[in-house]
Amino acid sequence: MPISISDGDPGGLSPPGSGGDRWTAEQLAGLKDRLRQRAQEEGFAGMGICAPDAVPEAAGRLAAFLAEGHHGQMGWMAERVEWRGNPAALWPEARSVIMLAEVYTPQDDPRAVLAMPDRAAISVYAQGKDYHDLVKRRLKRLGRWLLDQGPAEAGIKVFVDTAPVMEKPLAQAAGLGWQGKHTNLLSRDLGNWFFLGAIFTTIDLPNDTAETSHCGTCRACLDICPTQAFPAPYRLDARRCISYLTIEHKGPVDPDLRAMLGNRIYGCDDCLAACPWNKFAVAAQEIGYQPRVGAPELAELAGLDDTGFRARFAGSPIKRIGRDRFLRNVLYAIGNSGLPSLIDVARPHLSDPDPAVADAALWAISRLHGLGSGEIRDTVPPDRRE
Repeated sequence: MPISISDGDPGGLSPPGSGGDRWTAEQLAGLKDRLRQRAQEEGFAGMGICAPDAVPEAAGRLAAFLAEGHHGQMGWMAERVEWRGNPAALWPEARSVIMLAEVYTPQDDPRAVLAMPDRAAISVYAQGKDYHDLVKRRLKRLGRWLLDQGPAEAGIKVFVDTAPVMEKPLAQAAGLGWQGKHTNLLSRDLGNWFFLGAIFTTIDLPNDTAETSHCGTCRACLDICPTQAFPAPYRLDARRCISYLTIEHKGPVDPDLRAMLGNRIYGCDDCLAACPWNKFAVAAQEIGYQPRVGAPELAELAGLDDTGFRARFAGSPIKRIGRDRFLRNVLYAIGNSGLPSLIDVARPHLSDPDPAVADAALWAISRLHGLGSGEIRDTVPPDRRE
């Protein structure tokens, strides 16, 4: 029974058999019922199934997003666009896509830390263990169970976030929820604090009914965005999104946007936290999502060298952005703190080898002094001055 676990290029995966051909509709329906029960036992909060070609509109929406340049520096979104826009092309042998929801609901309002200028605001999903590892492990167990229970020549491929899979449109087609005006998936049963995982399979399982939008006239997620990253409901300009700016964007952030970051150094939860459907959110069951990072002091984070950064965030998704981009974000937060006591914390980074870090240090000190950056140029090594 072939099984492929993939976070990346599906092109190199071994082709599966054609499971499901000899099973009756009644048998397949029974298998789906048992699969749903097994998914619950594994800890998934929701499951839905759709056909790989269930989202024909996804390609057009993706093309428009890319044409407008709203993906910013995320060039990987334009790569293999034929797979990303057409899940059926990703693996032509697949007959069903099983979408799973894994909740990570916070215990408290994550926006409370925004009123603590000496502390760092870190997105809820990044405060525990890396969800890629936790979700993938659970998906692999569920996938192996399906192969044991299903047709003899069945095959599966498992994807968690990093492969060219349009998880949110597929999840909506599978009935798990709908893409809200903030473009994230939300559910009447789960709120919007959940990860998505996908199992592609050659087993032709019965499909669920697609979900429709229940946002109505609500604009809570749009109006709360600090950078006005939504040009219209259901549309996101990632170039203005704080999650994109602090995680994906390389180099200096546009000076006009830096003050809007506040003390957010990794991601942003504002639009998720504002959603009224969260009153139905269920508690996270996975202990790995319990906060390990919390709201650390900016002064402590600014003192981390590369070794210290790696040790501090081992096993966390934060480690993925590297020390330089992380420190750049910390220095922007220091500049936004309004705390002159942090000037001496930022000053050593004026001569940092990374230009974006040195620029962020200069900007932070300038703001805290209430001066233009030109008045601090004498503290910057001559070879780093513009």
